[in-house]
Amino acid sequence: MAEEENTLIQNADGLYFKSEENEEGMSLDLEDALNNKLAGLIEDRFSNAEMSRDSDESRWMTAYHNYRGLYAKNVKFRESEKSRVFVKVTKTKVLAAFGQLVDVIFGGNKFPIGVSETKVPEGIAESAHLDINNPVPGIETSRETGTEAEIKSPFDVGYEGDGIEKAGNTFSLVDPLDKQAAGSLTDGPSANPQIPEMKPAQKAARRMEKLIHDQIEESNGASEIRNSLFEASLFGTGIVKGPFNFNKTLNRWTDEDGERTYNPLEVRVPRIEFVSIWDFFPDPNATSIDECEYVIHRHKLNRSQFRSLSKLPYFKKDQIRDCLEMGPSYEEKDYETELKDDNSASDLIGAAKYEVLEYWGIMDAQYAREVGMELDDDVDDLDELQINAWISNGKVLRAVVNPFTPHRIPYHAFSYEKNPYSFFGIGVAENMDDSQKIMNGHARMAIDNLALSGSLVFDVDETALVGGQTMEIYPGKVFRRQAGMPGTAINGLKFPNTSTENMMMFDKFRQLADEQTGIPSYSHGQTGVQSMTRTASGMSMLLGAASLNVKTVIKNLDDFLLKPLGEAYFQWNMQFLEGKLGVEGDLEVKATGTASLMQKEVRSQRLTTFLQSIQNPAIAPFVKINKLIGELAYSLDLDPDEILNDPEEAAIMAQIIGMQNNVGQATGETPLTPNEQQGGMGGLEGTPQQPTDLGATGTGGGNIGTGNVPQSGEDQFSGTPRAVEG
Repeated sequence: MAEEENTLIQNADGLYFKSEENEEGMSLDLEDALNNKLAGLIEDRFSNAEMSRDSDESRWMTAYHNYRGLYAKNVKFRESEKSRVFVKVTKTKVLAAFGQLVDVIFGGNKFPIGVSETKVPEGIAESAHLDINNPVPGIETSRETGTEAEIKSPFDVGYEGDGIEKAGNTFSLVDPLDKQAAGSLTDGPSANPQIPEMKPAQKAARRMEKLIHDQIEESNGASEIRNSLFEASLFGTGIVKGPFNFNKTLNRWTDEDGERTYNPLEVRVPRIEFVSIWDFFPDPNATSIDECEYVIHRHKLNRSQFRSLSKLPYFKKDQIRDCLEMGPSYEEKDYETELKDDNSASDLIGAAKYEVLEYWGIMDAQYAREVGMELDDDVDDLDELQINAWISNGKVLRAVVNPFTPHRIPYHAFSYEKNPYSFFGIGVAENMDDSQKIMNGHARMAIDNLALSGSLVFDVDETALVGGQTMEIYPGKVFRRQAGMPGTAINGLKFPNTSTENMMMFDKFRQLADEQTGIPSYSHGQTGVQSMTRTASGMSMLLGAASLNVKTVIKNLDDFLLKPLGEAYFQWNMQFLEGKLGVEGDLEVKATGTASLMQKEVRSQRLTTFLQSIQNPAIAPFVKINKLIGELAYSLDLDPDEILNDPEEAAIMAQIIGMQNNVGQATGETPLTPNEQQGGMGGLEGTPQQPTDLGATGTGGGNIGTGNVPQSGEDQFSGTPRAVEG
């Protein structure tokens, strides 16, 4: 019997396993054994990651208590201490830092992720121009018949009366990228300035940038990123997951034969979501997301959410059904109990939840085959691959190869202040932890001293008073004496007031909190007038110096969140987007958070200055004015495609403006000169001429001003004697 239990059994795939029995005496088949093996591996790695971040959890809990204004359970007070005040300066600093980050990321007209062409584009031309020998096919529309027909050249159309055979027809040009595909564009710059020129690589880059911004906006990505920015300000680390596939339902109604029918449309879109650091367990040996061999995301799902997993791709319904029959398995951690305001309901809430671990990481190909994963034949056993697995209650709910190309862990972790020797960063609350404690101590001392010094303490000699009297004090109180000197039985003692010294120390450490966090109090609304804040220029200098610290934080956002997130969106669009992108060259994703903070206004000012300098006729022929205006609009967060005409349309508009000027000259109306102004109702009028006869006062008949004074012998001279009628 013992020999039969130890017999090795071989299945069709050549895998050997031993017949075993679990605690309930149920024999395990091959699939259960393999699932338990993979689930055990993931749970073991989860346990290691959880133990390695114990010190980080204590830091986060202290930061949370300081933000909420709560004393930790290990803080004890003496019996003599009456005040329990907590001055929440940490909350003010954290919200100020969070507001600065939100203002930089979302304060502009567009999201700070940019896509630009490389210096030397590959796969697509850097510049191209219209080939006049191979014109673009277009569509002509006749005004007389309304019919459309293909024409081969835009020069075959015109206006009535201009001598062109196809008078009255219009010509519609296709998109420049489609022109290039049709062979109507020639690579390289144009030698003739009158021939339209474009940059296909730049056009493709800005189209991709516009698509990414639209996807982030429509998937509510701004709200998810704001949540991660708040945790980064408070705890020091923010985490964003994605982008991953999400089936979005578009509400659509169709009207057929007068009846509206609801026909929703499902489209695949990218989506990102916020992940709390309390639920994120990275590789203990890594200091950044790029160094992680694996990460584990801990989910807390209710019964409905857990059941809905069966509708997602590659989830095993049988395993989900077994977990539902086994009942809820979520166990709250110690930090979760402290995070809850109402601890009495924690057991009841945790009992109705399911714990699910989402695993992303590498695995040996040989081990992946042993646990039943299907791999291609060209994958060698010595290779390693990235997998995604979901487990709950010791059962594997999903196990697939990483679906993203190229393979990547779909999490982005960024630090408020980078700690080079740890995965998790340092936040505002931790930086000012000591100052917060000392401010609380001196505030409590000041309040206790005020309570003591603000009221009298009485010294009573009971031997000099009649016994049985109450010691209650009120106006008109009479104490009956039986011995001793008058006035010596009851004495009032007044203690010195030291609250001023305590509050001076409080203010000193509040200033030290400004130094520790790099967020001055005047930047978030400190009251009181200081010497430097009396003038606008002084306040501007202080705010400029205060922004130096936030620039470092924004640089961390650029390097560890915005740039990786933009690259992930780019790769998602190239792999999963339904539709044509028109991207053939190599593009570069840039994070423009720091640029939006420092260089945007400088760049627009320089472009404006250069635009003014080319008004010199000697310089104007050397400048591509259409490119300059386009870059100026782009630096001002305006879409050049929406507000600017292309060279062909600009030539038409210039011709229309010239025709209007010719019409004005034919009707006798001359253009306005600088000294002329628009008349009210009578057309154009010049500046009124000065009267030639200034009169005696020099005002043209008016009575204001000194004018020319009459001399002796002249009319109206005041010194000329007049005859008096007798």
